[in-house]
Amino acid sequence: MSAPATQREIPSMIDTLELPSPGLATYADLEALPERYVGEIIDGTLYAQARPASPHARVASHLGALVHVAFDRAPGGPEGGPPGGWWILDEPELHFGADVLVPDIAGWRRERMPVLEAKPWFTEAPDWLCEVTSPATARFDRSLKLDRYHRAGVGHVWLVAPPARHIEVFRWSQEGWLLVADHFGEEVVGIEPFAALPLALGDLWLD
Repeated sequence: MSAPATQREIPSMIDTLELPSPGLATYADLEALPERYVGEIIDGTLYAQARPASPHARVASHLGALVHVAFDRAPGGPEGGPPGGWWILDEPELHFGADVLVPDIAGWRRERMPVLEAKPWFTEAPDWLCEVTSPATARFDRSLKLDRYHRAGVGHVWLVAPPARHIEVFRWSQEGWLLVADHFGEEVVGIEPFAALPLALGDLWLD
């Protein structure tokens, strides 16, 4: 029997949705969600989140486009420019065991994944991914998702908070995530693993 959607981990989930009881969700439950929702499963619990508002969508779209243009191509870019060598995708579905996660953007090095296969989801951990957080999703992104990404071996994670105009950069280590950089406001910075691309952070935010 399904239970009404509640505030479990994502306060913005309150809706007329009925979600399976915690621990009992299946992939069929995720597929049954309306298209306006992004569904993820962690430890058998289905989390449904409405599609993001414009500040979130702006950051994800603009940042994804910049990284895609600079790096999503065969290795060996123009002299002095970004070297390429990545596959960059928006909202790929990641399957890590029974968990199903959907980051805003993710990338794989072509040396690890030479061919981008035609398939509905990926079991290979990305080398980098980005989550654009909001006050409603920050706890979910920082606790449950960040932990699963580390277990899966994701190389780098960016947490981007549009309201605070802030990007945190995490690098995987055996002991846990290393916070290697904090960037704010209007900075122009090269951020690992894409340090060859100067990012003007001020262009990301909506006033």
